[in-house]
Amino acid sequence: MNKKTFHIISLGCAKNTVDSDSMAQLLTKSGYKNVSSPHQAGVLIVNTCGFINIAKEESRGVLAKLAAKKKNGQVLIAAGCLTQRYGADVVQDVPGIDGIIGTRRWMDIVDVIEALQGVNQPEPRYHLPEATTVGSEEHGVLRAAVQGASAYLKIADGCRRPCAFCAIPLIKGTAVSRPVESILAEARILQARGMHEINLIAQDTTDYGYDLGLKNGLAYLLKKLTVDAPNIDWIRVMYAYPGFVTDELIEVMATRKQVVHYLDMPLQHAHPSVLRRMKRPTDIEWVYKTVEKMRKAIPDLALRTTFIVGYPGETDEQFQTLLDFVKEMQFDKLGVFKFSFEPGTASEPLGDPIPMEVKAERFKRLMKTQQQISLARNKTFVGRKLDILLEGAGKGISIGRSYRDAPEIDGLVLVKGKIPPGQIIPVRITEAMVYDLSGTAVTKRQSETKA
Repeated sequence: MNKKTFHIISLGCAKNTVDSDSMAQLLTKSGYKNVSSPHQAGVLIVNTCGFINIAKEESRGVLAKLAAKKKNGQVLIAAGCLTQRYGADVVQDVPGIDGIIGTRRWMDIVDVIEALQGVNQPEPRYHLPEATTVGSEEHGVLRAAVQGASAYLKIADGCRRPCAFCAIPLIKGTAVSRPVESILAEARILQARGMHEINLIAQDTTDYGYDLGLKNGLAYLLKKLTVDAPNIDWIRVMYAYPGFVTDELIEVMATRKQVVHYLDMPLQHAHPSVLRRMKRPTDIEWVYKTVEKMRKAIPDLALRTTFIVGYPGETDEQFQTLLDFVKEMQFDKLGVFKFSFEPGTASEPLGDPIPMEVKAERFKRLMKTQQQISLARNKTFVGRKLDILLEGAGKGISIGRSYRDAPEIDGLVLVKGKIPPGQIIPVRITEAMVYDLSGTAVTKRQSETKA
């Protein structure tokens, strides 16, 4: 086992994946080699998630499994959101951890490892300096995570929204936008590497540029990206905040060909009283007007949202309002979370009064409603042609995504035949399922015949 080898396990969201890749770049620059197996690595790193209880338990479970199998001389480091918030508790829960580094100082990973190696240290080393926000010293690494011909590109970190249920501001601090020129330079690098898709991510992409003094910062950034990286086929916007989808942003999405007609806008609920307790925007009329405006400007818009069921105080009537709202709005994609009690958040005084069986029943009803909507919307694409970004193949089937499908969270398109991944091809849709589509690749001759 070579001490200058490492293995990173990244848990949680795509924003964590970018941080994990950035740490890997720093280690590689310092002479460490990334290995695929934890058994071969001198350094084990788990980039944890601390967002909700199920994610915390997964992080503790992965750490415990690695700690139990740790070899003599191996170093185990717990990094990320969970350790930023619960550093000492994590060490107590999982004996065998050698080092702790929080998400705000991921860029110090090499220093932490070198301080640990070669030192017989009976107690874990903590690296949780007083940092009000995520550090901006990126040491020249690419703040992106590449997966095939697609990449996540982080444009900001932290959050200044007051959502009562969310611990992200406690973990990461307030929002800090990355410089426009840094993002554009990285987009050009991704373009040179042959990326077809860039997914812009932040805790709240629509807040991009506020701290830089930019008005309509996201729309401004998108305009610059389409000029600076003209060969990127798809630029996708994730994590938009209700009330901040501006007319200028809608215009950019409608008129700039590279900006895909897809928007992820988590609404969290549809009843004003619940939204008020959540400390979220309560103007449901804004949602109706904005969605109508977007669908008029962008007829083929794919709209994704997420909701929380079982929030403290949610009555049967308030849940029914949410259910009716979903039926009326006909979202293309929808995710549902059961409320997770988070100590230290603004919702803590509300407790967690709704029984888990009630949350589970509401979750099931909402998902069943959306499945019917999703299937009906998918059926409208049968017989139509969609451009598909191919990502893999096996057993005579190729797998990819359309503009309607964000990586990892949305559906797939199954294409007959084994076709090399990493390219965008036209596919005639022949079958619709609840979440996925299937079809046949359109040859050049077929395209000319149809034309």
